[in-house]
Amino acid sequence: MSVAEKALNVLVIDDSNTIRRSAEIFLKQGGHSVVLAEDGFDALAKLSDFKPDLVFCDILMPRLDGYQTCAIIKRNAEFADVPVIMLSSKDGLFDKARGRMVGSQDYLTKPFTKDQLLQAVQQHSP
Repeated sequence: MSVAEKALNVLVIDDSNTIRRSAEIFLKQGGHSVVLAEDGFDALAKLSDFKPDLVFCDILMPRLDGYQTCAIIKRNAEFADVPVIMLSSKDGLFDKARGRMVGSQDYLTKPFTKDQLLQAVQQHSP
């Protein structure tokens, strides 16, 4: 990790165990602290305790989808400035636009590489 980078608290929300685990491994290799959530409700329950610097949020999840989760995070004054990066298996223009409408900063297509994930972290670190 270079001097310019600092270790961040990163929240990864995805209903896929495989995606959560690979994101966790990549982020920890990058020197960051990671908390995993399997859906929006799980994430919202962990938000206040963990106080993430950055959130990766899957779009397609049961119960509470990524757009709803992002919108709820952004409506909370304490977390309104926390960058949210949407994760999706499809690289659609509509999804990107809709993500921006609910306040997401960026969009990453799954499956992602370690470099893509860490580059997104670096780009959006506070």
